[in-house]
Amino acid sequence: MEQLEHVLQEKGIQYEIIKHEGPIKTAQEGAAYFGIEIGQTAPALVLRAENEFCALIVSGDRGRVNLDEPAALLGQDSLKMASPKQVLQLTGSEAGSVSLALPLPCILDRRLFRYPYIYGGTGEPGSTLKISPQALEQLNEIVAYLD
Repeated sequence: MEQLEHVLQEKGIQYEIIKHEGPIKTAQEGAAYFGIEIGQTAPALVLRAENEFCALIVSGDRGRVNLDEPAALLGQDSLKMASPKQVLQLTGSEAGSVSLALPLPCILDRRLFRYPYIYGGTGEPGSTLKISPQALEQLNEIVAYLD
């Protein structure tokens, strides 16, 4: 998490890291814990097409994501969720705790921009990053937007 904080500070991004006991596993749990709308939760999913990987930062109120949409945005026939082992290798974090600052090209959900702040992973299961959705554009290589 030191690396995340360093990047956030280096880029002059306002943020808050909120500590909590244990992982928050679902958007519903996160919304209830923080007293926010479910759409403010922002899970980062690692996706793969053949041997290429990307990330999708999605609004929690989308529910289950239809991977045909991001596949079409990237010009891929299909996308699949990366395996937990691949997620760990690519991000250094367990699936479910992936940081919102990613070492992969990202697709960003436009729904997140409805809110002044969103809540997502720090790379560690016992903490959550509170950040503006606009800051995600500074932190990541955004290659497409999900409408």
